[in-house]
Amino acid sequence: MDLNRRAFIATLGGTAAVAMMDSEAKADALEHYMEEQLDEQVAAAQGQPEKFPTVADIEAQIETRNYRRGVGSLFVSTRGNVKKLEPMPKNPTLQDFFRLRFAPANHVLQSATRAMKTGMTEEVILACLLHDCVLNLIKPDHGWWGAQLFEPYIPEKSTFAIRYHQTLRFYPDAEAGYEYPDLYYRFFGEDYKPPQHIEATYKMLRNHKWYMEPRLVTVNDLYAFDPNAKVSLDPFEDIIGRHFKTPKEGLGNDNSPSAHMWRTLANPDAPL
Repeated sequence: MDLNRRAFIATLGGTAAVAMMDSEAKADALEHYMEEQLDEQVAAAQGQPEKFPTVADIEAQIETRNYRRGVGSLFVSTRGNVKKLEPMPKNPTLQDFFRLRFAPANHVLQSATRAMKTGMTEEVILACLLHDCVLNLIKPDHGWWGAQLFEPYIPEKSTFAIRYHQTLRFYPDAEAGYEYPDLYYRFFGEDYKPPQHIEATYKMLRNHKWYMEPRLVTVNDLYAFDPNAKVSLDPFEDIIGRHFKTPKEGLGNDNSPSAHMWRTLANPDAPL
């Protein structure tokens, strides 16, 4: 059976959530997912189209869980208990956060690798590398949250690309090679309409001189879920060195506008 790895990981809460699952939980989750996929394939073979949930169906699921879908991946495990985290070093760098809080980060590493191989600018490659890291902190409006997290340290175009890739995910662009993914029908409902602020932002972006920066993040986002890909942070060290302004005090200790966000990621077990 061919599996959509991206869709499977998304049902578990993302790559960070998967990293905190033990082997038994992963096996159970995979078995359940394969059962669901088999049912869908049988239905398709019998001439029945895949059935996506409606917005009302998804809303009805809210009170069936003991967590909210938008909680950051560091703060909840949908399969078993969370794991104790290794402490951050005294003056943490971006690389330290990738190793200790964003890991395995396979998706963003694949995204950035694809952007690099296809000749994207370094600003776009950096945006691809960072675009979903904030999901460990929070998921709703993650484009805006992610831009805020990185804005003090990266080029303006990279910030722009991170902030607005979220909006452009909901709008196909055949010329750029981006289709609306089936995953979003499952996530949001087949009758979902983006809220007003997303629609207004899309209209703004269509006429913006930097439209292609966030659009290229969506392209490299959608097709970066190869289960056989071997990726690492190493190829991006030079780009990070050139474009990421690492504070000498360490991320979270430099009193930047987003320092509190880095401290929260560093210590998600703090009770207050």
